[in-house]
Amino acid sequence: MTTPDGVSASGAAVRLARMSDQPLDAAEVDRAVAGPRYGAVVVFTGVVRDHDGGQAVTALEYSAHPEAERFLRRCCAEVAEATGLPVAAVHRTGGLVVGDLAIVAAVAAPHRAEAFDACAQLVDRIKHEVPIWKRQLFADGMSEWVNACG
Repeated sequence: MTTPDGVSASGAAVRLARMSDQPLDAAEVDRAVAGPRYGAVVVFTGVVRDHDGGQAVTALEYSAHPEAERFLRRCCAEVAEATGLPVAAVHRTGGLVVGDLAIVAAVAAPHRAEAFDACAQLVDRIKHEVPIWKRQLFADGMSEWVNACG
C-alpha cells in the first residue's frame, strides 16, 4: 500500500530521479531519502577525476538520450521495489571539469549493510542501463568517447 505521495508503507519509493545540466547537490539527494526510520544513509558521489588510463583528463562532456530520465527513474523504481528502501539519483549532462559531481545516488536503510548494497546496485544499474555517453577531454588536446559502443 502506498501513501498519496507514492511512498509505500515500508518507506520504499523513488524519492528523486532526475537528469540535470546544473551542478549537483549531494545534500539534496541525501535529504530526499533520509528519515527517522533509517539508521543509515549511503550517498555515492561520482566525481570527475584528473586522469584515466595514464592520461591527464581536463574535462568531461556527458550527453544523454532524450528518454534518459525515464530509464533513470526505472532503475530507481526497480531497486526501491526489490529492496523495500527509498532511493534517489541525479546525473549530470553537459560539460564538467575535474572535481565536479557527475552522479549522486542515495539509499536509506535501517542498517548500513543493506544501504551500501542497495546503493551499489543502484549505481551499477544506472551505469549500465541509462543511455548516457561520456566524452573525456585530455590535456594533450585529444578526446575519446567512453562506453559509447552498442
